[in-house]
Amino acid sequence: MTTSQMWAGKFNITDTDLDYLTNLLLERETPLSLETLALALIEKRLNDEAEKARKRYENILLYRPSETYSLGQRLVFPALDYAMATVTREREGFNPDSGDFTVIGVAFDDDEDHEREFASGLAVEHKLNEVDESNVAMPGIEQQSAEEILAEHGDKILASLRQRLQNNDDLISVAGKWFSRSLVLDVNEGHLNLAEAVLDIMGGGPLSPVEILEQIGSIGNGPAELQVYSLNYAMMHDSRFDEVGPVGQVLWYLTRLEPDEVKQVPHILRYTAIEYDPTLLTNEMEALVAELDDELSQIEPEQPRDLEEATIALIYPHRRAGTLPLNAKIRAVFPTALRTSRVWVTLVDGQDGEESVGWVVRDQRYVYGLNNLYRKHMLPVGAYVTVRRGDRDDHIVTDFRSHRPRTEWVKLITPKNNQLAFDEQKRAIGAEYDDLLILGTDDIAGVDAMGDQARQQKRPLASIIRIILAELARFSPQSAVHAKTIYSAVNVLRRCPPGPILATLVSNPDFEYVGNHYWKISER
Repeated sequence: MTTSQMWAGKFNITDTDLDYLTNLLLERETPLSLETLALALIEKRLNDEAEKARKRYENILLYRPSETYSLGQRLVFPALDYAMATVTREREGFNPDSGDFTVIGVAFDDDEDHEREFASGLAVEHKLNEVDESNVAMPGIEQQSAEEILAEHGDKILASLRQRLQNNDDLISVAGKWFSRSLVLDVNEGHLNLAEAVLDIMGGGPLSPVEILEQIGSIGNGPAELQVYSLNYAMMHDSRFDEVGPVGQVLWYLTRLEPDEVKQVPHILRYTAIEYDPTLLTNEMEALVAELDDELSQIEPEQPRDLEEATIALIYPHRRAGTLPLNAKIRAVFPTALRTSRVWVTLVDGQDGEESVGWVVRDQRYVYGLNNLYRKHMLPVGAYVTVRRGDRDDHIVTDFRSHRPRTEWVKLITPKNNQLAFDEQKRAIGAEYDDLLILGTDDIAGVDAMGDQARQQKRPLASIIRIILAELARFSPQSAVHAKTIYSAVNVLRRCPPGPILATLVSNPDFEYVGNHYWKISER
């Protein structure tokens, strides 16, 4: 079994391994990443295995038929899976084709009771005589490099190492790098107060630790990298500061100056989970759920983790809150970070290049900071919004499919006596949209009031759907409404993914399916 196969089978971190890594950090006096520590540990194990193998094969000769051996000599047989044996006896041998030679008897280590005989001092050519000892890979001497082993079995090795490091009280992790707690520089309250003042002057941030240190001065006499690490560690444990950098970048922001919509989920985006039986959904319904790709549906992405571009159709809650859903597709485009729940980004208007601040609220699955884009270009509910990676890692271009404004018939939400009602009017629209999702309103305050009332009263989902179907049926000769339109309208009053809506349509006798995703109020 090769060393790499041993890594793949089981990679246990021993106390001796932890002592080695701790001493390594003490010697280098530099914080190291998990990958660097893993490579160092693998390299050590490779060297240890190689040393054991060298000692094991010390004074052991490679068996060749042309060579002669003395009693007691230790031999290794590459052709027999590197079995090792001891020469126990010898006798003369003769073969008309080979001439005189010596026959040696050997006892193998794994079967000492049974001897086998081999030729030695053989004068004729034999393929075993041509074996180059320098090219023989003895068992235990790994031919793979540490980098190759980590590339092949990295997930298992890194997970095992991370768990043991986290359970070690003397080791700490900051921004993906590990270090000994005892070597961290003392960052006092005065340093942190100065850091707060610097960020306050900058409107909250974000600033890198290097930029903060340039303003507040050095911390002790340690190396610059250790000063940065120590400052990050202290700020990480102070609630005044929030680390908002994407993967590979540390940025600090003042928590109290972050937008309220970032620190708390806007009311209109909050979802109270509705239990339903997913087996009620047909294959066509499941396909529709996947097409809508609501971030609350928690669909597993089929595309690669990193995408250059993704497009979604806006629904009312996100249009009203100035957010984007962090669904499977959008998540693959925006920068994220496992160590922090909020990531600061720069949003670039794809139409005119204007930049604005955006926030990826990873845990709650939305991106905040799109109000300016939506209002400036008067994007309707249902508009197709595209996000793509910018020239820098923290820049995201937000765009839409624009065209010269043209007059379209749009269903408008027109609250009447604080009740949901719809009207159809002409509006000038300069963006492509999904005609089954598009909605509008001239009374935002009235719609907000209806939504607040529905949330406070905890109005049942079936009741909301019934009202919507009754209202929207007026615009259809068949009195039927598409499931996507129902989904869009429901989310005006109550945040809800499509799964529970479709399950309610199927299970409630008040609703009747008429085909092709269209539903109506049952005549029964």
